[in-house]
Amino acid sequence: MTKTTKSTNPGILTRIANFIVKHKVGVLLVGLLTLIPSILGIINTRINYDMLTYLPENMDTVIGQNELLKDFGTGAFALIVVEDMPTDDVSQLKDKISQVDHVKNVIWYTSLADANLPMEILPDSVYNTFNTDHSTLMAVLFDNSTSSDTTLTAVDEIKRITNDQVFVSGMSAMVTDLRSLTEKEQPVYVAIAVICALIVMMLLLDNFLTPFIFLASIGIMILINLGTNFFLGETSYITKALSAVLQLAVTMDYSIFLWHSYREQRENKKQSHNQAMAKAIKNTFTSVAGSSVTTIAGFIALCFMSFTIGADLGIVMAKGVLLGVIGCVTILPALILIFDKILDKTEHRPLLPKFNKFADKLLKFVPLILILFAAVIPPAFYGYQKTQNDVYYEMSTNLPKDMEYVMAKTKLAEDYNISSTHMLLVDSSLSDEEIRAMADEIESINGVKYVVSLETILGSRVPTEMLPSSVKDVLESDKWELILIGSNLPMASDEANAQIDQLRTVIKRYDDKSLLIGEASSLRDMINLTSTDFAVVNAISIIAIFIIIAIVEQSGLLPLILIAVIEVAIFINLAIPAYTGTPLSFIAPICISTIQLGATVDYAILMTTRYKSERTQGINKRTAVITALSTSMPSILVSGIGLFAATFGVAIVSDIDMIQSLCLLLARGALISMTVVILVLPVLLYVFDKPICYTTRGMYKIIKKEKSNA
Repeated sequence: MTKTTKSTNPGILTRIANFIVKHKVGVLLVGLLTLIPSILGIINTRINYDMLTYLPENMDTVIGQNELLKDFGTGAFALIVVEDMPTDDVSQLKDKISQVDHVKNVIWYTSLADANLPMEILPDSVYNTFNTDHSTLMAVLFDNSTSSDTTLTAVDEIKRITNDQVFVSGMSAMVTDLRSLTEKEQPVYVAIAVICALIVMMLLLDNFLTPFIFLASIGIMILINLGTNFFLGETSYITKALSAVLQLAVTMDYSIFLWHSYREQRENKKQSHNQAMAKAIKNTFTSVAGSSVTTIAGFIALCFMSFTIGADLGIVMAKGVLLGVIGCVTILPALILIFDKILDKTEHRPLLPKFNKFADKLLKFVPLILILFAAVIPPAFYGYQKTQNDVYYEMSTNLPKDMEYVMAKTKLAEDYNISSTHMLLVDSSLSDEEIRAMADEIESINGVKYVVSLETILGSRVPTEMLPSSVKDVLESDKWELILIGSNLPMASDEANAQIDQLRTVIKRYDDKSLLIGEASSLRDMINLTSTDFAVVNAISIIAIFIIIAIVEQSGLLPLILIAVIEVAIFINLAIPAYTGTPLSFIAPICISTIQLGATVDYAILMTTRYKSERTQGINKRTAVITALSTSMPSILVSGIGLFAATFGVAIVSDIDMIQSLCLLLARGALISMTVVILVLPVLLYVFDKPICYTTRGMYKIIKKEKSNA
């Protein structure tokens, strides 16, 4: 008979952990060396500042933009208001702008005449389109798309060669100004987040130097994440502005967990520091892997948005969380072991007290907490829904008033009563009579200021053949005729959206293949898209996280309880803007619902896992809940306050409303989730203890044992 012996072969996690601690210097060196390609990747990753480019390719507005670029050789334009300048000087300015690289054409009212056509023949409506008593208007067409590098460079050059009397408006002008502002603020965001996170960790942890070690490790992984964005081709300016701050705030928990695990292992004096760290790495990976998956799932849910900026942010942040976990079990342990002796000398007494008494007293108010929790749900849900319906889509809304683009847009509205310009592509085979009839119908639509086409420039009595060829080339190709429509209605308003719907109805009657292009029509399409995106993304994130929690906790009821707790926190967070009258960008509720759920459900998982552990060891439900709350509260507080501090600082300093509102919602959401988890989840675990035991694997025997003992 062969004697069998128990295998002493260590598992793969143990072998990896031992390798890391044995080769700590090599691990750190590899991490530092990866910064070289990462920084090169960051430098060479293009940043996209145009939100409209994230519309689906099959939309008429996107197809129209492509057709415009292909057939007319232009995909972007700017409107320039020139104030109090003599006609001759304006003419010289027009010529100077025409010489700028990638400017295809400059249209002024003099462009509509040549030697064979006296200016007096032009209708008053055409003259008044370009002139007021103290200013004149010209349109600049570029030979590339709205947010292409060549177009943005051309806009910058136009601004450089003009003076304070010249105001440049249009989508490309907004993108250039937004780029300048973001590039100026980006380093400030990171600095503020780092300083705030440092302060929180230095106060709430038990060591003054540890926070710097954490930030060094997290910083390396942030740079690697940003560097690998190179393989995506480009990222949006929102992703660029938020990804570093979010990765710092979300993955800080993992560093704290490793540190606490290492300190706990160090209490066993029989182990060396390397052995203690190896066990800490294994324990941390086992625990963090489960919780990080919920965060990753929240970000991945954003990829299901039809408006593809969700995928842009979702992929980068999911990648950042994954890299954060890797850094937490590789770079961070190496740094801690290398600086171990110095860390021992910088310990201090943590400010956080023991929470046993608080936990015990909380369970004395179970009925009151349940009543308050139930009472807050209806108004929170009402406000949550109202906030979704009251978002704004106009991307220049709440930009700084002194931004050049905002001043130019204001000047355009004041002097010419123009808020936006639609570009309409119709079949070039349509007759002059059909075009004029369509133009007459368009002009009768509410808010339409002017209609400029080959047929309307000279009126019905003058043949289009008399127009200069330069004008014909701008407005007509072999396939399409381009018609410009001025609107005085604010973009993305209900009135503007109704106008666009009416325009589409009219033009489709004359040409069912016609394409309406422009910022206002793109925003209209964006509104239709994102109204369904919110519901889809929210449902996917909830279902995905439910499944993950069900697998991790091996329970049918616990996922419902945990998600319900965080969803109510989300309702409260998003209800506040409705009751305070604070407008939000359309992207904010979509992102916050998934990010807050994915990032803060970890608080609930941490407490629930400890509760399960206590109950399966035969501890009664009251003691189990008290232990779970008191032991998890320090980690929840450090995590929640850390996420708040990192994002709130950015919200305070940012001048870009979209970034400011996202960070403010994240900061507030962290505090609300933290509070609801601490106050409500223990009560729900206590009240629903029996159903939880019946629906959770391995816990049913607890009820049977307690019944038999009774």
